[in-house]
Formats: sequence, structure tokens, C-alpha cells
Amino acid sequence: MSRREERRPSRPTQADIARLAGVSQPTVSLVLGGNKAGVALSGETRQRVLDAARSLGYVPDPIARRLSRRTNNLLGLYTFTATFPTDVQHSYYPFLVGVEEEAAAQGYDLLLFTSSSSTEAGASEVLNRVRLADGCLFLGRHVPEQAMSRFLDDGYPLVYIGRHDELGERLPYVGADYVSASADVVRRLAELGHRHLAYVREKDDAPASADREAGLRSAVAGTGMRAEVVRTDGADVDAVRLRSWLSGGVTAIVAEETDTDLAVTAVESAARAAGLRCPDDFSLALLGDRVGRSPGLPALSGFAIPRREMGRAAVRMLTGLIAGEPDVRIRRILGCQPLAGETVGAPPATGTH
Repeated sequence: MSRREERRPSRPTQADIARLAGVSQPTVSLVLGGNKAGVALSGETRQRVLDAARSLGYVPDPIARRLSRRTNNLLGLYTFTATFPTDVQHSYYPFLVGVEEEAAAQGYDLLLFTSSSSTEAGASEVLNRVRLADGCLFLGRHVPEQAMSRFLDDGYPLVYIGRHDELGERLPYVGADYVSASADVVRRLAELGHRHLAYVREKDDAPASADREAGLRSAVAGTGMRAEVVRTDGADVDAVRLRSWLSGGVTAIVAEETDTDLAVTAVESAARAAGLRCPDDFSLALLGDRVGRSPGLPALSGFAIPRREMGRAAVRMLTGLIAGEPDVRIRRILGCQPLAGETVGAPPATGTH
């Protein structure tokens, strides 16, 4: 042991106070915490604890005290990514802007968490860190159900950005109305004269994907259109396949929007390789919007997701839960606005493919 370590006195703990006062550690915690639970304690016991604490020079740990009372003015923001998405063209970026703006307005600082773990066990281990904050926002396509269930059982305040029903009515969220917005996109195509479309989506079955497909299918049924649903990782959509769809009567392609944009990127690449243009050769609609418009590419027709307002609304919901407000709505769905774009038009004349 070094001389510095010998000279440095150890910090007295509540266990030390309990031993000196001849009481249990929970009793010490009650007395030093002001006995807010109203547990019956004799005046003599309370005084012995206070005298022991004073004689030992006990000073409460301010960090531990704030954490135990959840009054540290910190909001957590957890993204299921390896690095925090700060690129302005990343689909998550507007969510983060809204979160930051509203957190500042509410007087909270942000504590940012990331994780690339895709397993339930891995996510649970990393997720335990969020308890450093008073409450936490989560941004991701899937819910680690066991970890979230434990948080909810413990009464830990949390809000998901995006609709999630994996835990029934228990999980608070702020989502977007992808069902109505997706149906509107299809109905617009029908109004322009399209009768046969292909829907290109990723293989992942996240709630946002299910909502988009549900909206598309309801509009297809209501308009009498035909729709082919294609699940892809992007690698199997090429110029040959695109031309086969068009030669088979498809006049419009609808693509799913996600944080990876695999589906729409594959369709755009196939069109370039085939020498086809939108909307001259076929219409292309996106069930969502592209946050950053790539140079040289036309503005995609689709709908605008209220990402920034979703982030702000999620913070307001979370701070209400932290404050224990009795009338907090724990589920909100915000509407999306249509985007006319430049990639949708009337079906091309027969034989142009």
C-alpha cells in the first residue's frame, strides 16, 4: 500500500453508521432520507443515527442521492446502432434534432447511448446503463421485450419513438400514421390510372413495415388494383427483374422507406442500369421520405414523416412520466403529409418497355 493510500481516509458509509448506532442499514437509509415512507421510528433511534453520522463525518454522495430520487435532470436517448447517427442525411437525424430541442426547452440534458447488439441478452446487458438517466427514449425498429418489460415492472419511465405493440398497452410511444399515409400513396396512383403495381420491401418484419404494408393492401383492395409484394435485401433487384415486372404489366413500383433504404436504392440502381426513367417509363413512389436528397436524383413522391415533432412529443411524454403527471397520454400517432415529388405520373403508353 502506498503512503498516499495510507493517508487517505476511507469515506464513511451508511453501513458504518449502522454499526456505530446499533441499527440496521435500512434504518439508517430511512433516517438520512427523511423517512418519506412514514415508517414508525422512535425519536431515540433517529437521534442515534444522526449522532453516529455526525461523529463519522458522513456526507451523502450527491450523485447516488440524485440517482435514487431520479432528479438528476438527465434524459437518456438510446439508439440500437453502433455509433450515434449524426449525419444530417440519416433518417434518424431529424428525430434527434427534435429530442435535443425539446429536452433543452424542458431544462434537461441528454445522455446518449448506442449499441450494436442484436441479441436479447446483449441488449439487456447494455440497456442497464440507461438507469443513469431519469428516464429514457428509445429509437429502433425492434423492442428487446425482456429488458423493456423489466423497466416497466420497475416503474422506470421510458418512451419509444415509433409505434410498438410488442408489450401490449404497457409500452409508451409516439408513432407516425404509416397506415393512412401509405394508403393515400396507392390511391393517388390509382387516380392517375395505374392498375398494377409492385411493392418492394425489406424482409424485416418491424411494426413500421407491417403498418406500411397494411395501408398499401387496404388501398389496393379498395381501388381494385393488382399488387405484387416483393421482399428483398436489395441484391436480387436488378435491371432484368425490373424489366420483367414492367413487361408483365406493372406500371408503378412502390418501395418501403427504412433507415437503410435498401428497397428503394435497389430499384433506383436497377432503373439506371436498364436506362429507364421515372415517371416516363414507370412511376416510383416511396412509403416515406428521403431525409437527404442525393445530388442528381429526382425528388421521390411519397409522404413526409414528422420526425422532428415525434422527437419533441416523445420528450414531452417522457418528462410527464418522470414528473408523475396523472393525465399523460402514453400513446400518440402523428399524421404524415403527402409529398408530390417528381417520380409519379400517368402510366406510360403500352409498348414503351
